[in-house]
Amino acid sequence: MQNEDYAVEVHDLTVAYGTKPVLWDIDLSIPAGRLAAVIGPNGAGKTTLIKAMVGLIKPLSGGVDFSDKEIKNGRLRNKVAYVPQSGSVDWDFPATVLDVVMMGRYGHLGWFKRPGSLDKAMALETLDSVGMREFASRQISQLSGGQQQRVFLARALIQQADIYLMDEPFKGVDAQTEKSIVLLLKQLKEQGKTVIVVHHDLQTVADYFDWVILINLRIVANGLVGDVFNEENLGIAYGNRGLLTKEVT
Repeated sequence: MQNEDYAVEVHDLTVAYGTKPVLWDIDLSIPAGRLAAVIGPNGAGKTTLIKAMVGLIKPLSGGVDFSDKEIKNGRLRNKVAYVPQSGSVDWDFPATVLDVVMMGRYGHLGWFKRPGSLDKAMALETLDSVGMREFASRQISQLSGGQQQRVFLARALIQQADIYLMDEPFKGVDAQTEKSIVLLLKQLKEQGKTVIVVHHDLQTVADYFDWVILINLRIVANGLVGDVFNEENLGIAYGNRGLLTKEVT
């Protein structure tokens, strides 16, 4: 029975690349309205988990359920926003910053309706919120990695989704950009949104997030930061001790 208190439930999920299992028998529930970190060592399956959640990877078994009835009825693109790793995007695509952000509106407009003045105003306002409005006419390929990440965050924000899945949004950004992104994520949480973030810096988990998922091919722990983000679970996930006293990248 689906628990309506949960935004996302993953059940019996197994994913493999060829004959190599990447995720094994994943069972996971994430409550609605949480700001959740997905953490684990390199190769643990963090990115694969996010991609499986948004349907970019087909699992060998199991699946993902969303509590929102509109998502169940096939309106995933309107309700779930995905921010990929900046390194996985073809930045040579000829588009301006404004064009990229406007792409986030097509889920609401449909592919055959052109964005109007209201959509453009929303896009500019969203770029303002990530500090990128002055770059609206700039080609996306001309931006730094941190600036590109802000633009993709803006594209997700303009979707006005209920669930946001982000794959290392802090990777390659400077400290000021990271602070700005964290503030935006916390604002989404305050609005009742569910935000799930692949994250690598253990030192900031307790400051940035209220929920944490520790993973290493299987789920090691899943719950409130204060309950499961501890040396014991980190030792199981990473295979060593003392991780809370040093930075892990």
